[in-house]
Amino acid sequence: MTKARILIVEDDAEIARLTAMYLQAEQYQPQIVDNGADALTAIKNVDPDLVVLDLMLPGLSGIEVCQQARTFYQKPIMVMTACDDEFSEISLLKMGADDYLTKPVKPHIMAARIEALLRRWRPVNFDSINCGNIVIHPRQQRVQFDGHHVDLTESEYRMLLLLAEHAGQVVTREACCKALRGIHYDGHDRSVDMRISGLRKKLNDDRAPYKMILTVRNRGYMLVHD
Repeated sequence: MTKARILIVEDDAEIARLTAMYLQAEQYQPQIVDNGADALTAIKNVDPDLVVLDLMLPGLSGIEVCQQARTFYQKPIMVMTACDDEFSEISLLKMGADDYLTKPVKPHIMAARIEALLRRWRPVNFDSINCGNIVIHPRQQRVQFDGHHVDLTESEYRMLLLLAEHAGQVVTREACCKALRGIHYDGHDRSVDMRISGLRKKLNDDRAPYKMILTVRNRGYMLVHD
């Protein structure tokens, strides 16, 4: 089986070396760049299966790299950050990151998150999913609502796709965290709620009572099938 190619964007040489060493031991194929400009070039030329991106970089910041990369790169981006507050986490997801890890990073946690991101990035065997006025085109990663294109972040798109694949069924927060981030829901993680809030706003469904993405109290969320 072909090893997944992972681009490590990290200006701390020792952290980059240890990260690459661990990923190699986990049967991945890592490549290291140490600045934002080279990161964008590598993402374009190499088209890695996943990017591990540090925020604090010389030149272009990790935030700028992520935002610019999202104009042409749709595969998973995992951000590493020294920030540990809810506002920072929400900002990271809004800028296009699929997941984040707070430094210092535990290797086994990184491995689990990477595995989850790569697992969900899978080929699709259908052209579209229709849920009422929502049409998802998985091959192109496009979403239409009432016939108009909806501009979603990568994390919002993955959340909507998960709900659409289980339309008419309750998807628990635990299932969302496990599928989208490779972690168990701890009762405090708000990243799922933030994704749902963003989706509702972009689908004009952000005022209760909600009509498309329903909140099922103490359980999770459900996308109405029709």
